[in-house]
Amino acid sequence: MIQFFSLITLVFLMQEGHLNLDRQGVAIGGYDPVSYFAGKPTAGRSEYSFRFQGASYYFSSSKNLEIFKLTPEKYVPQYGGWCAYAMGETGDQVKIDPETFKITNGKLYLFYNFRGNNTLIPWEQSELPLMEKADENWKTKYLSD
Repeated sequence: MIQFFSLITLVFLMQEGHLNLDRQGVAIGGYDPVSYFAGKPTAGRSEYSFRFQGASYYFSSSKNLEIFKLTPEKYVPQYGGWCAYAMGETGDQVKIDPETFKITNGKLYLFYNFRGNNTLIPWEQSELPLMEKADENWKTKYLSD
């Protein structure tokens, strides 16, 4: 029985391992993904939560939770919630500052911003080539079988 449980756990981790989640399986550091599209990232609350594609998302209100449920694909961050710049530059999964973001073409991109290194700045200087490379890296390194 233990071997079976371990196999099931391993399969689950392999499926969810590409997402940037905390130890409780929460995405974006608990921030409300809908709030980004209003221009102000806001911390969500656990009582307003929804699980989508292996991640739990928290929302600041029941209204935002209901908005998300209608079209969750619109609100989830690109590249599994990892730093968009790092995904484009090296293809690495790098942590993010949930308050450093950009919305481009209706998609949410998150960035590393610690120790005086704000990766949103170089992203904006070369956004299109970095985005193309990030899309390629994400597909080949993390979504391929």
